[in-house]
Amino acid sequence: MQKRSSFNTGQFGVVGRKTLFLLLLLFAIPADDCSAQTPPPPVDQHAFERVSPTVVKRLATRFSLGAFAGRFEETRLGAVRDAVGEGTIQHQGDAGDSIYWLCYRRAQHRLWVVSNGEMGGPDHLVTEIIEELTEKDAGTSADCAIIPDKFSPVVFDGKLHLGMSRREVITALGPPSKSEAARMVYSHAGKLADGFDETAWLILRFREGKLASMRGSKTTTN
Repeated sequence: MQKRSSFNTGQFGVVGRKTLFLLLLLFAIPADDCSAQTPPPPVDQHAFERVSPTVVKRLATRFSLGAFAGRFEETRLGAVRDAVGEGTIQHQGDAGDSIYWLCYRRAQHRLWVVSNGEMGGPDHLVTEIIEELTEKDAGTSADCAIIPDKFSPVVFDGKLHLGMSRREVITALGPPSKSEAARMVYSHAGKLADGFDETAWLILRFREGKLASMRGSKTTTN
């Protein structure tokens, strides 16, 4: 005679419901290390229409996040993440169109530290940085890590930071390569001592007379 199990269907139903509840609860818990983050905003190609590289002085050579100092095409994304102590390196795209990035938020600020998949190499060197001042608190979007206040302000080349007036920007950088009512573009192209070609640019957007978005990039090719 087959031995009857003491685990009846009523007990199975209770256990099954508890297990299902725990599984649903587990999947509902956000996993910061795995969650997708907002990618950097795409480059506005209109900003580059008929823009000549008129800036002689080198652009986007270095940056700082508070006391943390880095250099475009030299500092690794991993070094930025380790210094901040927060953030997950994200990836999107394939081959030459791929990018890696860190995304941060603080009050009304959104910050992306980016490495071009090709130009940044296997070490994911920083090739681009974007910072925007939103019109509402960026804290309402929880898909980017919160960056501690000590890593502000974000500064390009020891001069450029959000909140500057157009006059202050021109005093710091000189005349732009292109100027519109709410936007300025600085473009530079030059040859380095080792024979490599360097291209760098800044796209700056203003709101109510103050710098509200800055995007800097630099690439070196042979």
